[in-house]
Amino acid sequence: MAINKVVANVEEATKGIKDGMTLMVGGFGLCGIPENCIAQLVKMNVKGITCISNNAGVDDFGLGLLLQNKQIKKMISSYVGENDEFERQMLSGELEVDLIPQGSLAERCRAGGAGIPAFFTPAGYGTEIAEGKEVRIFNGKPHILEAALTADFAIVKAWKGDTAGNLVFKYTAANFNPAMAMAGKITIAEVEELVPEGTLDPNHIHTPGIFVQRIFQGAKYEKRIEQRTVRSRS
Repeated sequence: MAINKVVANVEEATKGIKDGMTLMVGGFGLCGIPENCIAQLVKMNVKGITCISNNAGVDDFGLGLLLQNKQIKKMISSYVGENDEFERQMLSGELEVDLIPQGSLAERCRAGGAGIPAFFTPAGYGTEIAEGKEVRIFNGKPHILEAALTADFAIVKAWKGDTAGNLVFKYTAANFNPAMAMAGKITIAEVEELVPEGTLDPNHIHTPGIFVQRIFQGAKYEKRIEQRTVRSRS
């Protein structure tokens, strides 16, 4: 019996997202971000969101749109240096911020999806990151205890997906999206191309459909470049 997790559109995909929820949002920089779902969250005007995402977008794109609209209460992130509005809200005390070493953020998401409640890592020891956290010595080196991360909804963007929810990510988009797809109580996947079940090569699937509850084909993608650098012609 075929499994069909397809929803008609972004409006149906985001049903149930409410004020005060915790959302994981996939992507790396502006690469592999769920553009359609972010735009829909702006329209829905949900407030008080705790957002777990490696980046905070830029001022006028990605999660920057939610920040502009004062919809995010707290950001749990790693790299946020491209967003002036984020900086302003953080320094003014309008926005709660939990900055995490990038590898620790990725592993905390992966651990959440794997059902591992916490793990020890040397990253962050001796810094503000370690304040109030348990420390143990492994192989003569101090490690701090980091808790896993989960979310009410994980919102990810894939290159291809099938009707059963199996996902294939492309290049940089594979950094955070697969781990976050596992860690949401409900995972929404927007894809560039939606294909029938059985079309994808099983060896190329990055996220099995068992982790995905809703999938739809995105209407449009801008795919902006965060920092464009070119060599001058000689």
